[in-house]
Amino acid sequence: MPIKSGEWYIGDVRIANRIVAAPLAGISNPAFRTIIKQFQPGLIYTEMISDKALYYHNEKTLRMTQVEANEHPLSMQLFGHDIETMLYAARFLDQHSDCDIIDINMGCPVNKVIKAHAGSALLLEEEHTIELVRQLVAAVHKPISVKLRIGFDQHHINCVNLAMKLEEVGVKAIALHARTRSQMYEGKADWSYIKALKAACHIPIIGNGDIHTPEDALRMMQETGCDAVMIGRGMLGDPWLLSRCVQYLEKGVYDPYPSIEERFALARMHAQRLCALKGEGIGMREMRSHAAWYVKGLYQSHLLKDALAHLTTYQELDTLLNDYEATYQR
Repeated sequence: MPIKSGEWYIGDVRIANRIVAAPLAGISNPAFRTIIKQFQPGLIYTEMISDKALYYHNEKTLRMTQVEANEHPLSMQLFGHDIETMLYAARFLDQHSDCDIIDINMGCPVNKVIKAHAGSALLLEEEHTIELVRQLVAAVHKPISVKLRIGFDQHHINCVNLAMKLEEVGVKAIALHARTRSQMYEGKADWSYIKALKAACHIPIIGNGDIHTPEDALRMMQETGCDAVMIGRGMLGDPWLLSRCVQYLEKGVYDPYPSIEERFALARMHAQRLCALKGEGIGMREMRSHAAWYVKGLYQSHLLKDALAHLTTYQELDTLLNDYEATYQR
């Protein structure tokens, strides 16, 4: 099956290449997005935003709707269940956010979201979900997309039927994480459902799940015929994966893995942007996880990770990275 390359569209939004950066809860904030934008994914998703938080004018959530000038094209992801508040939130993003696409989360598996009947819970309420999306599409001008899972569990796999109905009510693209909700992030993604969606629908289908190398991205496109490949956890600590995948799909070759110096330079930049966005205290607490991802696989990385897990200041991060370089880069 020949792969697709070059530009494509979600509605009237032009996307330059076939690599998409996934929405990652608690991670895909502006600091992270401006970092990964350097690695040229065709499309970037935001972390999910609560419809009710927008409805009640939560100040922190309102700030999350702001878009940097260099982030386009950007898909802003909403999660919720109730039609009234979802309509309010979608109209707010349509009129007051500079995002290009509004995405509806039907894939989040965490209990807090499921208890609110949102995320993957929407997979269990097909009639309500289709009516919700029908009204959202009618209420906004920006294209609506959906990110879903193959089903709630192995006994309720309904992604193909649901996708066809979503297309009928006007959804412009669907991203499929090829796991059930009950799998969470464990086990192997079943790409056969991505292929089935592509065969059943006429809108772009974005495949998601188990992309760790450029070869994985090519294989997904060859095996499923999907229009684009979404990369999530694979880019944590390695946003170079995005550019390597773009290069491989378009040229058949890709750049070598980055040096320690390059990894540490990006880690420092990431920390600086988090501190500027959230203040040093919160920023460095959030940086603990990112720092561990940036050093993953390095010699004696477990010792470095132990120290990074207690970061409170940027200076501590800088010192730890400098000490590692001085010790192991002789």
